Amino acid sequence: MEVIKSVGIFVLAGLCEIGGGYMVWQWLKQDKPVWYGLLGAIILVFYGVVATWQTSNFAKVYATYGGFFIVMSLLWAMKFDDYMPDKYDIIGGTVALIGVCIIYYGKG
Repeated sequence: MEVIKSVGIFVLAGLCEIGGGYMVWQWLKQDKPVWYGLLGAIILVFYGVVATWQTSNFAKVYATYGGFFIVMSLLWAMKFDDYMPDKYDIIGGTVALIGVCIIYYGKG
């Protein structure tokens, strides 16, 4: 149950960081209204709060979040930017996610 909870927190943090960053990107690069940027900034702040909900230390949380971020960024790009990952994206994302799960969930 603890693993499911922590994965949920990683996913929520990823949605906040990627979603907030995407909104700022859209504001600055795609001429969206300023409220896009402001809302994106607020969501990015919330990302920083969500990450603190993890029970492990800063190093493990942020290292592990990096792997989730890689995979979620590719999924986000598929959904919102019509990006199709190639085999290297898929292999790299899988390796990163497995690696960070060893860091976070391994006993040691």
